[in-house]
Amino acid sequence: MPDDAPLLPDYGGACVANLLPALLEPTEYPAPWLPDAALDAQQVVLLVLDGMGWEQVQSRRSLVPTLSAMAGGPITTVLPSTTSTALTSITTGCGPGEHGIVGYRMAVHGEVLNVLRWATGSGDARQSLPPAKMQVATPFLGERPPVVTRAEYERSGFTAVHLDPGRFVGYRTMATMSAEVERLLRSSEPFVYAYYDGLDKVAHEYGLGEHYDSELSWLDILVDRILSRLPRHAALVVTADHGQVEVLAPAIPLAADVMANTSMQSGEGRFRWLHARPGRGRALHEACRVHHGDDAWVLTRDEMVAQGWFGPFVTEAARARLGDVALVARRDVAFHDPQDTGPYSLIGRHGSATRAEMLVPLLVAGR
Repeated sequence: MPDDAPLLPDYGGACVANLLPALLEPTEYPAPWLPDAALDAQQVVLLVLDGMGWEQVQSRRSLVPTLSAMAGGPITTVLPSTTSTALTSITTGCGPGEHGIVGYRMAVHGEVLNVLRWATGSGDARQSLPPAKMQVATPFLGERPPVVTRAEYERSGFTAVHLDPGRFVGYRTMATMSAEVERLLRSSEPFVYAYYDGLDKVAHEYGLGEHYDSELSWLDILVDRILSRLPRHAALVVTADHGQVEVLAPAIPLAADVMANTSMQSGEGRFRWLHARPGRGRALHEACRVHHGDDAWVLTRDEMVAQGWFGPFVTEAARARLGDVALVARRDVAFHDPQDTGPYSLIGRHGSATRAEMLVPLLVAGR
């Protein structure tokens, strides 16, 4: 792959979308890229560490001796390389074009839905946009494993989208998450899904400096703790939803020519969807190429679908949620949308198709 080309997901092989089917039904979904310790185990814990990219871990191996000693290597996440899309692909075993959660903020019926908050500009959208109708692929291949995640997420729309019908097990701290995983293993659960989002939060607010390193070191301690409590014939599988890049410059405002042809924006800073005004799609594409082509891969929806950015299948519902033109950051930049704001300016970011964002670990150890 040329250094300046986007890294597309390996939807036919070593990709997070194929991990859960390979773990739950290994005879039907063979995965030669999955270490044998996971395939031979009688109990498996799948631990998803939000925001822990392969390149970030590899450059900090001295901070993570336990993770560094585990078997495995890099696999790709999906596109956009963002939490809502990737977690749904992990739990459903589907590409974004099939499950339909095509971004952090996606267009639905003329509004923009923030998927993690499950809210539009009108507020809570759990009634107006029922999660069960927005994402119809059944998580966990129809099984009901325990899902260990933060207690405050129990009633969220995004939990309903990507974790139901799993059995919700809430935790409050890193230590109580470990305790819940250990309890479930002692009760002979054959498969446990666990999720921790602290590293991603730290990266967003503080970047990839000393705070990130400290959180990563604590994650290594967490992994060591779980490994030390594994029963015989059990395995721990560690992966992530995306990596990170550090964006220190302010988000780039879109050029006036671009905005003149744009009706609304969705996506996020490093994967910005632009929705064209009626009849302005071609003009929007050209304006984006002229003004932002040095900083982004500029592609139309049709080009991306044809190239397989969202998987081999793209439903009509998923296609309708995509914009007309995408600005996919190729440098360490983000694109500004005044409607896409939060309590602080993001430093660590993701969503695009660079190696730093697309490659995530697949690491396994067993007893």
